[in-house]
Amino acid sequence: MAIEVFWGSGSPFSWRVLLALEYKRLRYDSHLLDLSKQEHLSAEMLKLNPRGHVPVLRDDDYVCCESLAIVTYLDRKYPERPLFGDTTEEAGSIARRISEYQSYVEMHLNKITAAIFFGRLEDRLEAVNKSLEIVISEAHVLELRLTQSTWLAAGGFSAADLVIFPSIKILQRALARREADDLQTPFEPLEPNFPAIAAWLRRIEALPGYERTYPPHWRS
Repeated sequence: MAIEVFWGSGSPFSWRVLLALEYKRLRYDSHLLDLSKQEHLSAEMLKLNPRGHVPVLRDDDYVCCESLAIVTYLDRKYPERPLFGDTTEEAGSIARRISEYQSYVEMHLNKITAAIFFGRLEDRLEAVNKSLEIVISEAHVLELRLTQSTWLAAGGFSAADLVIFPSIKILQRALARREADDLQTPFEPLEPNFPAIAAWLRRIEALPGYERTYPPHWRS
């Protein structure tokens, strides 16, 4: 029985899992759910994940939820082309990068994009600008790291890259909207302000299978 993945277009968490599957060259059946129709809350999906979140992965009789848990499972079950390094030291460095992102950046990115996409920016402009300041500060840290290394952690492309990449792409998409015109940000255009980050994004976009992971509704 093939691996099955249930996911939503534009979900950064779903995107992580798709990138992992493609990078590891695993065969899988893709089930794209229409989140606007709440297909992720259907009775079938709630049996797989009572929280009603995507992505969900089913591998034979085993069901796994939460994107980082899924990536960890895939890396342990299918160790070819590892995503958590070849050594314990590399695994520690990768886990550190992910933990730093989740602890210091992710909540602020989510606050910015939610305010832009869901029409609450005007009421939350001060708080969003404060979050943006933090994100820009962390982007400078990321920029310095990527001037010294091709990927975010030693040993090549890793779980650290695929965890952080989708959120940056979604932030770019949000900041390109007219609603974001009043935000004070040097993040866009990216190339002159953060050339190493821009080059890193292009490297990921050049990976085999990347096009199959790209959010379908972004193409229209």
